[in-house]
Amino acid sequence: MFRRFIITCAALSVLAAAGIGAQEKTVMVGGAPMYPSKDIVDNAMNSLDHTTLVAAVKASGLVSTLKGPGPFTVFAPTNAAFDKLPKGTVEMLLKPEHLDQLKSVLTYHVVPGRLDSKMLMEWAHKGHGSAELKTVSGDSLWVAMKDGKLWLKDGKGMYAAITTADVYQSNGVIHVIDTVVMAK
Repeated sequence: MFRRFIITCAALSVLAAAGIGAQEKTVMVGGAPMYPSKDIVDNAMNSLDHTTLVAAVKASGLVSTLKGPGPFTVFAPTNAAFDKLPKGTVEMLLKPEHLDQLKSVLTYHVVPGRLDSKMLMEWAHKGHGSAELKTVSGDSLWVAMKDGKLWLKDGKGMYAAITTADVYQSNGVIHVIDTVVMAK
């Protein structure tokens, strides 16, 4: 019996070292589990709520950047968020002649570093309700506390709710948002 226990423990150790049977703490986004061991792009590609965002990232040529080591904080608009834009906006942005504008919109949703909701709340609290974030596009985006929740305020003064926070990735963190944010 003791020998069987040793063999079983040894087998479990081998499986755990290989990652087999190991449980990752996942968050469901768009009907798919988001694995902390996967990068931002690999996880986003599985979310049915982020097909527009994934298409835009692919069209912009930002896939390799967002698969890189980062870390990045991505405020990820859902398909419904893109649907709120004026009719034809997404189609226009996906055209090759609007590549620079598309990149600008997408990089406005990315902040360098791994900023979880706890950190964002602390910064907003220290800033008496809001804190300025510098995006990869070089523009400012503000995180704000409103009704006990985290929100983003963009350069046009519009708000986006963070609907799902702290979706950890191997190269950063995603916060799902309900509105596309825009610089001035």
